[in-house]
Amino acid sequence: MAEIFHNTGILAHVDSGKTTLTEQLLFLTGAIRNAGSVDSGTTATDSLSVEKQRGISVRTATATTKWKDVTINIIDTPGHIDFAGEVERALSALDYAVVIVSAVEGVRAHTENILKSLDAENLPRLIFINKVDRAGADVSKVIKELESISSQTHIILSDIENEGTENCSVCATDEKTFCSRATETLADISDEAAEIFLSDDVLAKEKADEIIRKEIADCRLTPVVFGSAKYGVGVKELADILIEYMPDSSRRATDNLCGIIFKIEHDKSLGKISHIRLFGGEISNRDEVELFAPQKNQIAQSDAVEIEESKKIKEKVSQIKKFSGAKSTDTGIIRSGDVAAVCGLPSAKNGFYIGTPMQTEDANLVNPFLRVRVTPADSDPLKIPALAAALNELSDEEPYMNAKWENGQKEITISTTGRIQLEVLSNLLKERYNLTADFSPPTVIYKETPSSAGTGLARYTMPKPCWAVVEFNIEPMPRGYGVSYHGKLPNNQCFYRYQSHIRTSFGRCLEQGLYGWEVTDFRCTLVGGEHHTIHTHPLDFFVCTPMAFMNGLTQTGSTILEPLLRIRVVAPEDFQGKIFSEIVKMGGEYDTPVIRAGIITIEAVVPVATSMTFPERLAALTSGKAVLSQVFHGYRECNDGIEHTNPRNGVNPLDRSKWILWARGAYNAE
Repeated sequence: MAEIFHNTGILAHVDSGKTTLTEQLLFLTGAIRNAGSVDSGTTATDSLSVEKQRGISVRTATATTKWKDVTINIIDTPGHIDFAGEVERALSALDYAVVIVSAVEGVRAHTENILKSLDAENLPRLIFINKVDRAGADVSKVIKELESISSQTHIILSDIENEGTENCSVCATDEKTFCSRATETLADISDEAAEIFLSDDVLAKEKADEIIRKEIADCRLTPVVFGSAKYGVGVKELADILIEYMPDSSRRATDNLCGIIFKIEHDKSLGKISHIRLFGGEISNRDEVELFAPQKNQIAQSDAVEIEESKKIKEKVSQIKKFSGAKSTDTGIIRSGDVAAVCGLPSAKNGFYIGTPMQTEDANLVNPFLRVRVTPADSDPLKIPALAAALNELSDEEPYMNAKWENGQKEITISTTGRIQLEVLSNLLKERYNLTADFSPPTVIYKETPSSAGTGLARYTMPKPCWAVVEFNIEPMPRGYGVSYHGKLPNNQCFYRYQSHIRTSFGRCLEQGLYGWEVTDFRCTLVGGEHHTIHTHPLDFFVCTPMAFMNGLTQTGSTILEPLLRIRVVAPEDFQGKIFSEIVKMGGEYDTPVIRAGIITIEAVVPVATSMTFPERLAALTSGKAVLSQVFHGYRECNDGIEHTNPRNGVNPLDRSKWILWARGAYNAE
């Protein structure tokens, strides 16, 4: 009989109990002898010293166990929004997610984003309402919150007694209640259940089970269970329900070799370690595998020449291991549906496919909106290359960090989402590389967008031998549109391979606009292009395209866009005046507040630039009685009257003569 795999991710807002629940599941299933504690730093999946010291997860960790002859690969993810990139990458490896929601705090802002990302990835999920033992627990209220933000139907599959007390208990729903509840709940989404319900009958247990499994796998139904991870309450019921109702790895199986790398880490003796989820086929030690970079969906494309396929990367697997936290065992093989760590793939990066690429939707949980300069703590310029190399390696593990350094520069820049991420980075640099670094105060990452419609034209016909002509139409689009690329010229006017070069070069042009920021929210159409059968060199269009694009932006003008945060403040009602005053000072806009039992909940949208110190100010003005959560909200036109510019990397294509020399390797921009 083929082995059955369940790949499940434990996801939630910070401090909801993800690692504690993972620990209890491992203890219940016999994978560990004793359940460790987050506070004491003894959990199986928090292996980094910084995780043990701070009591939070900062890296995705995997652990494998068995329950009722089913292999469960548990992927424990960080809950703090600074490390949401780890969650985003883990989604690609999952069959389904267990989303933890506190019975006391309810649905937090980051949890809402997680649920939206699960929708985008078309991933089933189960809700585990945790902390039912705590005073103030209100599962009915939490379920109403879930129903208000999700289009899925929710079905309760366990029952609770003595809610809100330490002697609470959770049990599986008895069969009679289960059949009645299932019939009523499923009638909204299943014709078969609706017919039974309208005839005043109830579904048989076997039929109810069958429909529940199907609707969960189709992402129309979300099961809800209760428990207290701290005391192990409801954990057995959860494990039973996972095996009984949640889909196994066959839901995402492929016929050919196909896997995705969802985590990269480095080891002094093993080198680069690639954690992969295999959807089809199998890989053994010493096998040669093909690696494929993912096709980025940030630029929509229609009626345009496809980008030329990049050269295939083939590398040989040296070792295959199964990890449980920091502990590993050699397996020598990974089979379809399983998760394992592969060594010996030096070119591997997060998001790369192994074997055959898949078409997937990109989750969007992370938008780094802050930039920080990094320098050696002792200002020794000789240490900059080593520091840059270390940050580049760490960028392999967290691509959103996007470390940038040009040889000869005196500082490195990285992107970040918050100061906790910087604290962790400082710790990793010291612990892993014996390097100490200083971080500048963070600055905001702005974007820019064309202010009006216009045309960008460039003719690169001198000095010979060269010949390339490119012409774009550029049209501004609404906020959040992103970028789309269109236009396909006749092959005899401009060879398709050259149009592919234009398309590739265009993607690079987006990195720096008139003010040095990423350019977004516009539509670009290739309306003109020309090559010469004798004089055109294959690289000419890589020289010409940036000039055409920047000429176009000069004509359209650029509008600066500033990043926004959506914040949620829960505080005693007495503080509402002070909180509203702070929001107004920051240039924010707030929704109608909700007041219940003397507690006010305020939601607002505020600029990142004016709200960086808001958490400290809020704590001070409410004496620490307010709870703040914040998530990235998007961009809007910046009207603060300041010209925000970003230093350009390399030569500006608007400086035509220097650009051509630099692009042809004949000019040093230093």
